[in-house]
Amino acid sequence: MSKILIRGAKVLGGEAQDVLIDGETIAAVGTGLSAEGAQVIEAEGQILLPGLVDLHTHLREPGREDSETVLTGTRAAASGGYTAVFAMANTFPVADTAGVVEQVYRLGQEHGYCDVQPIGAVTVGLEGKQLAELGAMHESAANVKVFSDDGKCVDDAVIMRRALEYVKAFGGVVAQHAQEPRLTEGAQMNEGTVSAELGLGGWPAVAEESIIARDVLLAEHVGSRVHICHLSTAGSVEIVRWAKSRGIDVTAEVTPHHLLLTDELVRSYNPVYKVNPPLRTERDVLALREALADGTIDIVATDHAPHPHEDKDCEWAAAAMGMVGLETALSVVQQTMVETGLLDWAGVADRMSAAPARIGRLDGHGRPVSAGEPANITLVDPAYRGVVDPAHFASRSRNTPYEGRELPGRVTYTFLRGRATVVDGNLA
Repeated sequence: MSKILIRGAKVLGGEAQDVLIDGETIAAVGTGLSAEGAQVIEAEGQILLPGLVDLHTHLREPGREDSETVLTGTRAAASGGYTAVFAMANTFPVADTAGVVEQVYRLGQEHGYCDVQPIGAVTVGLEGKQLAELGAMHESAANVKVFSDDGKCVDDAVIMRRALEYVKAFGGVVAQHAQEPRLTEGAQMNEGTVSAELGLGGWPAVAEESIIARDVLLAEHVGSRVHICHLSTAGSVEIVRWAKSRGIDVTAEVTPHHLLLTDELVRSYNPVYKVNPPLRTERDVLALREALADGTIDIVATDHAPHPHEDKDCEWAAAAMGMVGLETALSVVQQTMVETGLLDWAGVADRMSAAPARIGRLDGHGRPVSAGEPANITLVDPAYRGVVDPAHFASRSRNTPYEGRELPGRVTYTFLRGRATVVDGNLA
């Protein structure tokens, strides 16, 4: 049916309302809407949100289809309530040309579980030596507006300045992986008490904070936009807060795992907890939550980083860094932010839909739930409690740090322009 009536859902966690979808558009929002000619979804007690948007996803295709593909990654995204994801550039070949970003864009269009917006590399081959084809990628069919060497830091200040100057011309943004490479040589986990006790190479907070400090000053000098990927320390929060107080055009993201997990978990030597940037301390976790609540950190982004089994099922030092996160992100945010009283559901909608769409300049997503808007919608049962079982993931990879952990909330329906991609908790 082209008409769907969602009856009695709490829109953005507020009063129960009906939402009528007609074709690709929200036709009406109100109470007592007519169900004539419509499929009815009874949603009493459920939360209705705009479709989630992830500004930081690794889909791995082309080149590492053993980890993930655009198809499996977008299925995972839909399962987690996402209607759009931004695909990072560290593929093989690197997405540093118009041809590669267009390939990723078209794969997203073909598979259709959510919209895929490619992110272009800042430098050729992610090597940090020469600017990539920023203008050509922007002018391509993919219309790239976000550029990042994520996985590597643009550590050369001159290259970073030139990139900020270049993207300013068309309203783009550079998303920086803040990691001073010389300070993290041989690093295996957060530098602190736990690393000292375990004898693992430490990853100091200043390695992140020094790059953020440099880049917000460069952004101020150029008058351009800079976005900080996966911010992870209390010190980084204070630098971003200071920069915003000066009017610098900086935005920042935090991952779900940095909102919940700490470096104490590394005592298990389980490589599932190995991630870049590393899990930090309880003090950092609490600072990140407060910063997300007060708007210093703008968004939640998953940094969904799938790996094949053999890249994680090995000794700690040899293991790849990264965690899958698309299918658990909303549950972690519910536990750490909503159930703690730090954010309401309207705040979740802002941090996980409206703000990432705004930062990425992505039309049609992160829009209000109102008549005339695209029917990109997520329906969540907040009362659900379930134990995470990666065997049921839609992602091709299983490297989740939440296996066996009980998390709240369950996405029951996801709609992409009025078409159900998830129905009653299962992929359509």
